[in-house]
Amino acid sequence: MAIENRFNLIDESWIPIVDVGQVSLRQLFSNAEYRALGGNPVQEIALTKLLLAIAQAAYTPEDDDDWAKLGADGVANKCLKYLKLWHDQFYLYGERPFLQMPAIKAAAIQNFGAVLAEIATGNTTVLIQSQVEKSLTDSDKSLLIVQLMGFGLGGKKTDNSVVLSPGYQGKFNDKGKPSTGKPSASIGFLGFLHNFLQGNSLQETLWLNLFTRKQISDLAIFPQGMGIAPWEQMPAGESCAIAEALKSSLMGRLVPLSRFCLLAENGLHYSEGIAHSGYKEGGIDPSISVDFSAKDPKAIWSDPEKRPWRLLTALLSFFSQTSNKGFNCYQLRLNTERAIKQMPVITIWSGGLRVSSNAGEQYVSGSDDFVESIIQLRSSMLGETWFANLQLEMDELEKLSKIVYVATFNYFKSQNMEAKEQAAQASNLFWQLCERRFQELVNACDDTEQARAMRPVFARFVHKAYDTYCSNDTARQLDSWAKNRSNLSNYLKNPTKEAA
Repeated sequence: MAIENRFNLIDESWIPIVDVGQVSLRQLFSNAEYRALGGNPVQEIALTKLLLAIAQAAYTPEDDDDWAKLGADGVANKCLKYLKLWHDQFYLYGERPFLQMPAIKAAAIQNFGAVLAEIATGNTTVLIQSQVEKSLTDSDKSLLIVQLMGFGLGGKKTDNSVVLSPGYQGKFNDKGKPSTGKPSASIGFLGFLHNFLQGNSLQETLWLNLFTRKQISDLAIFPQGMGIAPWEQMPAGESCAIAEALKSSLMGRLVPLSRFCLLAENGLHYSEGIAHSGYKEGGIDPSISVDFSAKDPKAIWSDPEKRPWRLLTALLSFFSQTSNKGFNCYQLRLNTERAIKQMPVITIWSGGLRVSSNAGEQYVSGSDDFVESIIQLRSSMLGETWFANLQLEMDELEKLSKIVYVATFNYFKSQNMEAKEQAAQASNLFWQLCERRFQELVNACDDTEQARAMRPVFARFVHKAYDTYCSNDTARQLDSWAKNRSNLSNYLKNPTKEAA
């Protein structure tokens, strides 16, 4: 008996939209007023990548001129026509369930909470209500499937005893037993930081991040080019011809199928899927940033203690003409220059999830958390001078942070008290204070004098952070406080005026 096709993602509401609620794919591409995706940062990234995959499959512009003519409206119209053509491939349940593998039914069933990083399961302590596992609607399950394709955590939850490609050994360890599941392609070992340009509307965001055929052909990391969308042609196993093609195509990084899943009544059959190359082997999502100039490539990870705005100079290092080394994010480097010609203000969205790992098991604990930030850049100011000023001021802020740390550390050490934790907290407070004025600093960096005029603001933050943690009530405290309080005269040399 044929399995009933039901809950079509094109028709049903399941995508979270800021200030709106859940919408369908058809609604999303029909309404130009939707501002941005909702959900947590991982859901936002997974959905952005899916929507970009749909857009690339619907129409990939030949070059930047073709892209400019297309516009955000053009992307939306092409996607609506494409979704109408491929409507039957977007059912969550049926003979060809969306992004699922019916053949993986032999794998053990995991409950939904076990595969969600933010849900506390097993002996994990529940700290807040959102960590409690709840029953999922079909809308929730749709979002979960999309998220797991790139953001499944590594560990023993994958049933790797089930192998769909004959002779495939990637799911077994050296002893021939089922191995621990590897982290999915879009999360990596510690949780990659992903970056996208953001428009005034969601449709504009997709247009700004759309790659052209010329860009894709110029990228050595995608020898198979754009590739074929997986819902058009799902793989039969972990290493079949279709799976191998996905490993080396843009489409395979947008929707990596790192997990083979099949929804069941109270959970899902869950196994490791396609094993993509890691960044050290040259396999990357275009939205992450990696430095390949060193012998050992380095990636930028999500870090709740170092929020994304502090990494802006690394993400935008392509503005520097003095060196071709450093971090490279293709999503930003290839698309920012053309966006400058179209948009008076460029917005950069960065986000991700920090995870921990122990003996192959990934989990969220301690200081691990979601990170997210938005930075706006006026197109008219962007260039080498602006970037050089920003880099200088950010380097100076890093020095101020160390000054706060050392001063606080010495204050407590002189009184034979625990110093490291207090010093770290003071330094962290300094960065929190800086974040409130960072956008202002970014805007000021197109003029050297204006940038320097903001230095008294950040100097005050040094003293505020120090004073917050270092009391001067008793004579002994006052003596230590005065002895260790920083002199910032070198930093404040010749500022033209104090910023308001």
